[in-house]
Amino acid sequence: MTQNHTAPASSLPERLGLSDPGVREQLAALPDSLALIGLTTDGQPVCVDVDNESPHALVCSATGGGTTTVLRTLTAQFLHHGAHALILDLKRISHRWAHGLPGVTYCRDIADIHDALIGLQAELARRIHHIDQHGHADDLPRLTVVIEAADNTLNRLAGHWGTVREKGDPMTSPAIAALEDLLFAGGHARIHILMAGHLKRPFGPEAREFFATLVLGRVTTGTWHQMAPQIGTVPKGNTHPGRVHVVQGLTAHPTQVLLMTDSEAAAWVTATAAGETEEG
Repeated sequence: MTQNHTAPASSLPERLGLSDPGVREQLAALPDSLALIGLTTDGQPVCVDVDNESPHALVCSATGGGTTTVLRTLTAQFLHHGAHALILDLKRISHRWAHGLPGVTYCRDIADIHDALIGLQAELARRIHHIDQHGHADDLPRLTVVIEAADNTLNRLAGHWGTVREKGDPMTSPAIAALEDLLFAGGHARIHILMAGHLKRPFGPEAREFFATLVLGRVTTGTWHQMAPQIGTVPKGNTHPGRVHVVQGLTAHPTQVLLMTDSEAAAWVTATAAGETEEG
């Protein structure tokens, strides 16, 4: 019998912003492996912990459900702590806040996204060799890979490979194969995937096992059963802005996500240690 726990949503905050009392201080106090997703019913933080619990996170929602907001807020926090970010944005405009920021590489065209994933596979191999030599990855910079519209991107990667593939090349897109390797082994090498999508193809349901943190907002009952089958009773839907459920293990946490605007996210990335908790 499937067990699950869903906390009541009656006392969630109406909105959670960076300027709310104590929020900046709370973010500043987090270690570099944690990023705040939002607050739950009793005011407790709901975080993704990429070192100890969930090396990758998957965000899934209908249009207007806050997917880009969640990705922006998480990415800004990791960048603030010195991580690098590779943003793969086939939509081209989802993360304009990150343009020109230190440590950010932004890819928009499918050919560039293809090449970036191939390069990441080589970086993963380099990092694994480093771990073999030194016994740890602590001195490697954290790398956050942000993938917007993952389902469409994966389909486009398959189509792109079909147009450039030469005789003797593998049938499967090497960029998609590289992403599979990153999902499987990236966490050990401080490479973390923040992805938006359903992952219906080409990976199949087993790929979702790589995401121990799942953020669901404004999705159908069918999507709940596909994405989080361990949650036996599907929580009631909610269209309140910023309201999601964060699934971790057997628990679906009703959560009000932290909203960072574009300008706030960019400023948080470049905030100094002395001024990071100042408002403005």
